[in-house]
Amino acid sequence: MIDREVLDLDFDAYLGRVAELTDDVLIPAEAEMVEAGEVPGHVMETLARTGLFAISIPRRLGGLQWNMAQQVRLTMEFTRASCVYRSRFASVVGLCSQAILDHGTEQQHKRMLPGMAAGELITAFALTEPDAGSDAGSLTTTARRAGGGWVIDGHKRYITNAHWADEFLLFARTGTVEEGAAGVSAFLVPRRSPGLETRLATRMNGHAEGPVAEIILTGVEVDGSALLGDTLGGGFAAALRGINHARLHVAATCVGQATRMLEETAAHLLERRQFGAPLADLGAVQADLGRCFADLEAARALTVAAADSFDSGTVPRHRITAAKLFASEMASRVGDRCVQLLGGEGIVGDHPVPRMWRDVRALRIYEGSSPVHERNLGRAVTRQVGACGSLPDTYRVTGRRAA
Repeated sequence: MIDREVLDLDFDAYLGRVAELTDDVLIPAEAEMVEAGEVPGHVMETLARTGLFAISIPRRLGGLQWNMAQQVRLTMEFTRASCVYRSRFASVVGLCSQAILDHGTEQQHKRMLPGMAAGELITAFALTEPDAGSDAGSLTTTARRAGGGWVIDGHKRYITNAHWADEFLLFARTGTVEEGAAGVSAFLVPRRSPGLETRLATRMNGHAEGPVAEIILTGVEVDGSALLGDTLGGGFAAALRGINHARLHVAATCVGQATRMLEETAAHLLERRQFGAPLADLGAVQADLGRCFADLEAARALTVAAADSFDSGTVPRHRITAAKLFASEMASRVGDRCVQLLGGEGIVGDHPVPRMWRDVRALRIYEGSSPVHERNLGRAVTRQVGACGSLPDTYRVTGRRAA
C-alpha cells in the first residue's frame, strides 16, 4: 500500500523522496540482497509504500500518473542502485499496466490496476517462448475455446517476475499459424490456475537476485473475462504498447546504471595512488573517463528527447528503439571501461561495479536485442527515405518531399 503522504507530493518532492530512497535504502541494501540471493522482503515493502509500482498508472485507479518524461527521470534516479530492484516492479509499471490500460476493458482496469499500483498484485508479461524470441509472431502457445472460456497450452521462457507474479499477461495463438501476429490474443491468467507451473532458471549470468523463469501451461482453463479487452487477435497491439513503454524505461535504466558505475569508479581512482599520484591524474585514465561521460550524456539526452516526444501525444517508436539500443550498448561500454580502470578490484572482491557490469549486459537483450533493433532501424530508414525523403521520426524541418 502506498504511504498516504506520497500521494500528496508534487513531482519535484517525489523525485527527492526517490533519491533519498536510493541513497539511504536501496544502495545500502545491495549487500544484503546479494547475500540472500533475492530482493529482501522489507525492501519490496518499501518500494510499494514509496509508490514505485504506481508511477505510470492513473490517479483514478490508485496510481501516481507521472508522465513519461517524469517516469524517465525517476528511473534514472532509482537505477543508480542495482537494476535488480527495478526488475521486481518493471513488468507492473510498463509491460503489463500500459497494455491493460490501453487495451483492457473498464472492468479489467478496476480489477487489476489498483492492486498493481499498490504493489499488492504482481504481474508478469508472458510473451517469449523457447522457439519464439525476437520473432514473437511465431509463438505456438494456443488458446482454444471451451464453453464460455478458454483452454491454454504452451511453454513460456525467460519471463521476468514469473516466480513472484500473481497474474500473467499471457499471449497465445487463437487463430491459425498462417495468420501470424494477427492470430495472437492476450489473456489475464491467474498464477493459481490448475495446470500452470513456473520453473526458475538454474543459473543467471547477471540479475542473479531477480531470476527469470519458465511457465508451463497444460490444459489451463480461464473464463471468458480473461481475454484482454474482449478482442480476438489484438494481442500484438497490446504487447507493443507495453514494450514501447518498457524500452524507454530500459534506456533510462542504462543511464542510471552507468551514472553509478562512473561515480564509483571515479571515487576509486581519486583514492588509488600509483606512480606517486592518484590514478585519476593520469592522462590515459582521464581520457577513458571523458569518453564514458560523453557516452552517458548522449544516452541521457536521447532518452529524455524520446520521452518528451512520447508526452506530445504520439509514440515515437523509432526514437525509443534508438534510445534503447544506444543506451544499452553505452552502459556495457561504460561498465567495461570502469572494470578495466578498477584493475584487480574489478575482478576480485565485492566492489559494486563488476556486479552492475554483469547486470547491464542483459539489457542489450531485454526488450529486443541490439542486432534486431539495428536491423529494424535500418529498414525504417530506407523505407521512410524511399517514401518521402526524410528519416523516421525526424527532427529536421520537412520540405515538400517529406510525408
